Amino acid sequence: MVPMTILTVVHRTRYGYATPVEFGPHRMMMRPRDSHDLRLLDTGLTIAPNATVRWLHDVFGNSVAIADFVEPGNELLVVSSFRAEHFPLPEAEVTLEEYARRYPFSYDALEMPDIGRTVERHYPDPDHKVDAWARRFVARQRDGDTMGILLGMVESVRAEFDYNHRSEMGTQDPLVTLDSGTGTCRDFALFLMEAVRSLGFAARFVSGYLYDEDRVGEASLVGGGATHAWAQIYLPGAGWVEFDPTNALVGGRNLIRVAVARDPSQAIPLSGSFTGPGNAFMGLSVEVEITAAQTSDQSGGGDT
Repeated sequence: MVPMTILTVVHRTRYGYATPVEFGPHRMMMRPRDSHDLRLLDTGLTIAPNATVRWLHDVFGNSVAIADFVEPGNELLVVSSFRAEHFPLPEAEVTLEEYARRYPFSYDALEMPDIGRTVERHYPDPDHKVDAWARRFVARQRDGDTMGILLGMVESVRAEFDYNHRSEMGTQDPLVTLDSGTGTCRDFALFLMEAVRSLGFAARFVSGYLYDEDRVGEASLVGGGATHAWAQIYLPGAGWVEFDPTNALVGGRNLIRVAVARDPSQAIPLSGSFTGPGNAFMGLSVEVEITAAQTSDQSGGGDT
């Protein structure tokens, strides 16, 4: 019997208002997709005040819920939950095609139409500061080892940049992150994306959750706080590989992927509007709890 870890994620978002307000449609990206590395067992979604909910897949294939509210309220509460089995790819098992193991290399011509926009730079860099930062790691890796270059980049962000919690929505420009040496997880993810794109790699933004695998197996809190963000880089032979510059993690360990997008603005966990007095909004709170339990399973893998 192979022990399996079952992760339970509960994500609570609460907006408070001084007086009842009318809510416009709200868009939610909190439900992961089933895949070979994540098997969903059950999901739940609770919304107050009352709303009708419809589901769709966006252009990237993410699950998106649209809530249309039928009554006003002085509080908006969204509770998303799911249970899942997680089978992350260990860093040591990231296997590249022979031709991609040394930088530079070219993507297959048949893949370029599908990954082309994720290779393109999205933010101005007139003085080539991000370019210069990225080229440092190519110069250091004299044998051209692709993974060595990328590992050097994520480890450098973790070591040289200061994490600065910021509750405001949005992601700061990569040049601001570089010049200030500070940022949130989403700022670091975007900075890494633009840095590797400057070298010709395809990169995507990922929104999801972070947990502490050192405590997996205990029936207690193993992670929490808020949502997390990181990047995926497309590597021939390995596909889209998770790179978390905030924690210098590679391969998906400790990471529960929910949504992927070309740009952070396309992967916001919860967004919407309200109609009411300008000073009605009182505040926002976000809580993410991740618990884990182990069970026995005979399948021994993420896909059977």
